[in-house]
Amino acid sequence: MTERLGFGAASIGNLYREVSDDDAHAVLAEAWAGGIRSFDTAPHYGLGLSERRLGAFLREQPRDTYRLSTKAGRLIVPNTGRRYGTDEANGFVVPDDHVRRWDPSLDGVRRSLDASLERLGLDHVDTLFLHDPDVYGLDEGLRLGLPALARLREDGLVDEIGVGVNSVEAAVRAVTEGDIDVVMIAGRYTLLEQPAAEELLPLCQERGVRVLAVAVFNSGLLASATPAAAHYNYGAVPPELAERTERLREVCARFGVALPTAALQYPLRHPAVDQVVVGTARTSSLRANIAHMGTVVPDELWETLREERLIP
Repeated sequence: MTERLGFGAASIGNLYREVSDDDAHAVLAEAWAGGIRSFDTAPHYGLGLSERRLGAFLREQPRDTYRLSTKAGRLIVPNTGRRYGTDEANGFVVPDDHVRRWDPSLDGVRRSLDASLERLGLDHVDTLFLHDPDVYGLDEGLRLGLPALARLREDGLVDEIGVGVNSVEAAVRAVTEGDIDVVMIAGRYTLLEQPAAEELLPLCQERGVRVLAVAVFNSGLLASATPAAAHYNYGAVPPELAERTERLREVCARFGVALPTAALQYPLRHPAVDQVVVGTARTSSLRANIAHMGTVVPDELWETLREERLIP
């Protein structure tokens, strides 16, 4: 099932911790050896470091053997203001010699793509996402960004366009207001919670829009052995969700299935969801994710989760 598993490259952009070039290359090589052929990155990830590292690896592979996506909306420009040493305030342990500037205009999106291709060292990406318009300004992002992306697709610069968001409402608006091919939705269709199931997924299915489910472990909660000590949406775990996670784990254990196995495979049961995308800079975690994807999950497990009202 690795054709339905994508590699998210935020971690190799030094998300939360420093990662060496050798370790970044090693985890990408492990992903490739495990059959992963879909890779996603963004200028935001490490102020371009993720794109540079991913590009260095992918340039070693035949271009027609993999799919690559990156994102636009945030331009990476020199930092002419106050310096603090690193970009850790935004989650990345890299020098803060550059900053992000929101620009979803046609010119901004074109410049972002050109800069991404330069960092990647490649001549094209397959998919370009508008990145986090729900964070910077949804109305402006959709009004300017969606037509800009459509123009780049029309000009043959990318094959597919889409949005990458955390908000179901933002994704629904993008699908209804634009002409997009794919939605990347983070944390909103997981084994733990399914707000995307009510409107977004049926809408995407009706319109032929592919869905990529990301953050399917809910910030690591569904992959942690100790939920109370884990994170949820990058913060503390609410007690009710820690309890729900333990109930999910207990049902999975009855069928001899690890909770992360069920968490990775659950979103793919919906016909609108094309892939799950997960990221790590650790080869051991990458191997575990590939093993989880290859594990057979009995139908009885899903039926029991429904009976116990843990999934719809």
